[in-house]
Amino acid sequence: MPWVLVILAGFFEIGFITSLKLSEGFSKLVPSIGFLVCGAISFLLLNQAIKTLPVGPAYAVWTGIGAAGTVLIGVALFGDGFSLVKGLSIALIVAGIVGLNLSGAAVH
Repeated sequence: MPWVLVILAGFFEIGFITSLKLSEGFSKLVPSIGFLVCGAISFLLLNQAIKTLPVGPAYAVWTGIGAAGTVLIGVALFGDGFSLVKGLSIALIVAGIVGLNLSGAAVH
């Protein structure tokens, strides 16, 4: 269950960064509220998860989901370019997360 919380927290991280972009410097109310809500939920879920998980791998999963997901959202919604190097870099993030978890993180 704690890993599910980390994964959910990662998706809310994508939400708060996307909302930050959409808020245009906090000049738009709805995305600004979305930023605050998604950010709070993300941190609360991560906080709950690291009560029983090793902090390093949990943080890596959280930030990895956020980083890779935000890149994909940027490509899909904001016209950010996509290249082979960008795709390989996302794959390296995922591989690093898997490696950290295989290196001794307890699975609950």
